[in-house]
Amino acid sequence: MATNLKEKQSAAHSGSAGPSAPEAVVVRFAGDSGDGMQLTGGQFTLSTALSGNDLATFPDFPAEIRAPQGTLFGVSAFQINFGSTAIETAGDAPDVLIAMNPAALKTNVQALKPGGLIIADTGEFSKRNLEKAKYAVSPIDDGSLSKWDVLAFDISALTLESVKSFGLGNKEALRCKNMWTLGLALWMFDRDRAPIVQWLNDKFRKNPVLAEANIAALNAGHAYGETAELAGPLKQVHLDPVPTEPGLYRTVTGAEAVSLGLVAGAQLAGLSMFFGGYPITPASAILHNLARLKEFGVTTFQAEDEIAAICAAIGASYGGQLGVTSSSGPGIALKGEAMGLAIMTELPLVIVNSQRGGPSTGLPTKTEQSDLYQAVYGRNGDAPLPVVAARSPGDAFECAIEACRIAVQYMTPVILLTDGYIANAAEPWAVPDPDSFAPFPVTFLEQNNNAEGGKVLPYKRDERGVRPWIKPGTPGLMHRIGGIEKGIDTGDLDYSPQVHQAQTDARKAKIDGVARSIPAQDVCIGNSSGKLAVVGWGSTYGPIHQAVRRARGRGLDVSHVHVRHIWPLPENLGELLKGFDKVLVPEMNTGQFKTVLRDQFLVDARPLAKTSGQPFTIAEIEAAIEAMLA
Repeated sequence: MATNLKEKQSAAHSGSAGPSAPEAVVVRFAGDSGDGMQLTGGQFTLSTALSGNDLATFPDFPAEIRAPQGTLFGVSAFQINFGSTAIETAGDAPDVLIAMNPAALKTNVQALKPGGLIIADTGEFSKRNLEKAKYAVSPIDDGSLSKWDVLAFDISALTLESVKSFGLGNKEALRCKNMWTLGLALWMFDRDRAPIVQWLNDKFRKNPVLAEANIAALNAGHAYGETAELAGPLKQVHLDPVPTEPGLYRTVTGAEAVSLGLVAGAQLAGLSMFFGGYPITPASAILHNLARLKEFGVTTFQAEDEIAAICAAIGASYGGQLGVTSSSGPGIALKGEAMGLAIMTELPLVIVNSQRGGPSTGLPTKTEQSDLYQAVYGRNGDAPLPVVAARSPGDAFECAIEACRIAVQYMTPVILLTDGYIANAAEPWAVPDPDSFAPFPVTFLEQNNNAEGGKVLPYKRDERGVRPWIKPGTPGLMHRIGGIEKGIDTGDLDYSPQVHQAQTDARKAKIDGVARSIPAQDVCIGNSSGKLAVVGWGSTYGPIHQAVRRARGRGLDVSHVHVRHIWPLPENLGELLKGFDKVLVPEMNTGQFKTVLRDQFLVDARPLAKTSGQPFTIAEIEAAIEAMLA
């Protein structure tokens, strides 16, 4: 939904911001992990959405739980790309960097565009903080920032002055510094303060003094922009709203969209939903969101470990609910044996993997796409299951519904892949009409399906190879279930070679058959054949799409193909790819989907690999396209 909206926005945009106004601006807030940069960025995102701009965000958290204050390891950043045209990514390089301390400046300044603006809090550039950031002297004074505009002033002191009348201690008063900075940013980009004021009153309704202090800091930062006689770089910039179709809009993160999509999927199936989860970054937000949706027949269970979480969800599916579980790579590894149990018992189950950098603990707060092999192949035995991948926060809603549909229609576990970027990032989302989604109601077996009148046949397959779903306690339908190989139709224990061969083939054929119920693969932009196809999956959508659009604007013969159904693959994908001379696969791993495409279709897919924990930039993919076509 959101992607179609963005394409319409791009087509409708007519440059209404004026000849001198930029179409889009990228701002990065950076500071210590205790400086409230994620909160600041989130509220700036809210004000930007209410102003009607399109946007995409990238929260970048430190990997350490609490690194020493002022160190390079503890820097937290939030980037937002917003404008009066369609926005697909959080932006390659910031136009404005707001650095709350020397460490934030050092870790982020090289990403800033030449000529960009640095706003720095000199109150934090003490000798001690400079040493922590590995600066011998202050970069504000030594000329090393000469290729950027620098606006350096004591935000800490100005914040303390703005909240002096509220009687706060020094430490508590400095916590208002992010609101002062937000106020300045709101002035810079002509944003309304009223929604932020309302949010502060709601957040601190039990402590009105803190609410008033933060509002005072917000207003002081805004007033500083309005009234300070500063020559040079600090100017107010207005970006017109992006043309949009009428409708109901909200900002949504990937974690929120997945949660709403799971609830919608359960409703479309006519089922209650049980979610078993265990806290792990960046998947925990799904548990948090679903816990607030009890009125929609959702039961949430925070288990003692990952194995208990998935086993509880399998038990719920056995009992006739839609079982759902969620984790990230390390937790998905722990769930592996239970996934095999769900495959062997042939029960519906949705498993959400919010991927992060690995292996082991790896980069827990950074983004990666390195769990594709794990999703497609990562279980003992021949244990196939469908895999679906979301390409953006808004797309995660529809992908969650699709995962629910496949799970209940084919009596199988399904893995839904997102990643840290999708889970944490936000974008505007046109809230869809619920009536636009076709229901897929579940039918439970309620009468004996044995034509010969014997006991029920719980593994008797229909024309799609799908067994019936039987609720425990249904009169006359008592049956055996478990992880040991099963007799054909009966489900009785059977170790015989011919039965294991037949059941292995049957389980594979059932999953292969899912391909008949998914859409044919389309081309996102470009022709259906030509010199080069850039094939992506997951969160690489935005940078690939923009890079291909720019390359085509320069006359290059390149197309963008983005795959949602990772396994089984769309039936026409092989023939589609063979219509191109070359295939490039950008992905945030060492080339996993490239290997799948080579294996399945014998195409010479070439990788563009990135495992830095950061998303692709548009420029990186543009350079790879030019190199492939050179």
